[in-house]
Amino acid sequence: MKSIYCPHCGQLLHTKEIGDEGLVPFCEGCHKPIFEHSPVCILTMVINEYNEVALLKQDYVSKQHLVFVAGYYKPGESAENTVKREVYEEIGQTVDELTYLESFYHERLDTLFLCYISKVKKAPFKLSSEVDDVNWYLLPIDESLLNPLGVAYRIYQRYKTL
Repeated sequence: MKSIYCPHCGQLLHTKEIGDEGLVPFCEGCHKPIFEHSPVCILTMVINEYNEVALLKQDYVSKQHLVFVAGYYKPGESAENTVKREVYEEIGQTVDELTYLESFYHERLDTLFLCYISKVKKAPFKLSSEVDDVNWYLLPIDESLLNPLGVAYRIYQRYKTL
């Protein structure tokens, strides 16, 4: 996010040389740099004990492709708690175990994705209003179900190498 005004006092920011960081927005009123940041989002493959992955239909994301559970970090949460919360909120599954895979910066969305594999015990789905439908798919899946330019596709490719 590009800041023009200080988020603490509202004063107009100026650029200032800050050590190895180079020129950064600086608040003369607060006497501190205001570092730019991108929103942080989690994305997780949810896999049950039968080696099935949950694929979601979310028309607001894509009308042609299925997706994994994703959601934004809320201040005060750990990334792991964000994963657990989002999986439960979106599809009603309780995460028993998670494994961090990698981070991925999505330039078009200006978002940093923290990507995980979540293990759950299969339970009936409870969908949030953000999810149009969800089903379990036996792994390996038909890759054409995922957007080849999307983060889910990238994470699925990474998962296959584990």
